[in-house]
Amino acid sequence: MDASVRRVHRSKEDARASYNRLSRWYDVVAGSSEKKYRDWGLKKLSAQPGERILEIGFGTGHCLVSLARAVGPSGGVIGLDISDGMLAIARERLAGLGLSERVDLHLGDASRLDFIETGILDGVFMSFTLELFDNPEIPLVLKECLRILKPGGRLAIVSMTKTNPPGLAVRLYEWFHDHMPNYADCRPIFARQAVEQSGFAIVDSEVSSMWGLPIEIVLGRKA
Repeated sequence: MDASVRRVHRSKEDARASYNRLSRWYDVVAGSSEKKYRDWGLKKLSAQPGERILEIGFGTGHCLVSLARAVGPSGGVIGLDISDGMLAIARERLAGLGLSERVDLHLGDASRLDFIETGILDGVFMSFTLELFDNPEIPLVLKECLRILKPGGRLAIVSMTKTNPPGLAVRLYEWFHDHMPNYADCRPIFARQAVEQSGFAIVDSEVSSMWGLPIEIVLGRKA
């Protein structure tokens, strides 16, 4: 990981407690601003009927709904999140739409995906999640993604990303991350570089902007 990427010092326990508190309000705080980029990432992943897909960091479950509808009754979705508060919201959403049977929800940490067998999934999706992991953990998460995917399986990442040199918005965000980590817990990373260095072939990569912050949407494939 590039040394210019900020470290994450908050513990997993503190992160879980924070997202549990935020779970009931997350859609109000960030849901609408992130939707465009989540949908962009889902389009790149292009889940198909009958496929099995994992979403890491599913939050309040909007992308789980999209994925469950995309894979249809013959497919399946696995959801993993660190927050039991988020899991409860997502479970309610899926149940209300009659999609619970297609989605298997888990509470846990994506640096260890021991509950998923090697080489069985068609796709992995992460939206505004990879940048929450500390620098040494990011390669571990991506290696686990590589392990559980079938040959040819896809990984779609939506992430705040850095430019070189970083722009003003990134520098300001990093200042808040350094000084108020409980409020700015994530930080921009070099998303494409991290995916590529973990052994994925880059199929597509685009950069957009949210509030002046660069957002990268990366699609990788397991060789």
